[in-house]
Amino acid sequence: MRTIKAFAGLALAAALAAACTGATATPSPLPSATPVPSTAPAVAPSAAVVSTSPTTAPSPSPTANPCAAANLTTKTAGKLTIGTDNPAYPPYFAPSSPDPKPWQLGDPTNQQGFESAVAYAVAKQLGFTPDQVAWTVVPFDNSFQPGAKPFDFYLAQVSYTDARAKAVDLSDGYYFVAQSVVAMKGNPLEKVTSIAGMKTFKFGAQVGTTAYDTIKNVIAPTTSISVYNSNDAAIKALQAKQIDGLVVDLPTAFYITAAQLVDKDYNPLASIVGQFPVQSGPNAEHFSLVLSKGSPLTACVNSAIQAITADGTLAQITQTWLADKANAPVLQP
Repeated sequence: MRTIKAFAGLALAAALAAACTGATATPSPLPSATPVPSTAPAVAPSAAVVSTSPTTAPSPSPTANPCAAANLTTKTAGKLTIGTDNPAYPPYFAPSSPDPKPWQLGDPTNQQGFESAVAYAVAKQLGFTPDQVAWTVVPFDNSFQPGAKPFDFYLAQVSYTDARAKAVDLSDGYYFVAQSVVAMKGNPLEKVTSIAGMKTFKFGAQVGTTAYDTIKNVIAPTTSISVYNSNDAAIKALQAKQIDGLVVDLPTAFYITAAQLVDKDYNPLASIVGQFPVQSGPNAEHFSLVLSKGSPLTACVNSAIQAITADGTLAQITQTWLADKANAPVLQP
């Protein structure tokens, strides 16, 4: 799901505070001493020199770490190129003052925001320093299309799907997602507490997203679904009352209601109606890093994600940037 933590001054901070995944060459094991059975025939020593000194198994030569930066095949030697969409929405990216060109709303290069922090944590595990990381703009929908990529890996809230995985490599998950519904205040949808009660309302979502899949397969409305090229376009449609509800992932819903759909005093004009239950198990929706199909980096990227998960880095990043503190009740069936 392409989504968009709110950085709209102290009012936004207060709103959130109050409410709110190359094969390594393995050295051959040391030869073990195999006892000779007592029934084995004795073998005469060769006429050559017979050594009476103890034999020592040869030590294998050190094997280079295939996931070390120097051993990785990247788009540019000595650099790690990371792609994302633009605008780079909070809470996934945080703004700089000003944002460097071409970035809008957020600056991936400042290591602030959930996905920027994740990207630099993975880069560090791969052995790249921040000055060895380069960013490139790639539209969300283009990231998982078949063909050559201008990036080593990409992140922009791309949820894993089997269909996408046929065209690109998708990493282990780095965030597990709940979808949610946003409605303008005063719309009757705002008071609905069950999924069954939503069927007669008009919904919209960004094209090609799991939010659209949620509308189609979970809500299954009796009215047609409106599809938009971007979340910004969908938000404008919501504000213009062309749709009753917008489906986005939960962190995006926090940002929309705390920073985008607000009046001049940052009073919210929209609310989070509720969130859908998060799936558990192997089919749980999660964000993946995108790599070219068959990329030699995929195994190393997965190892990096496993490492930042095991040492608590990923949990700390998630807590810092995506702590679920807003009022978003779980929708009943």
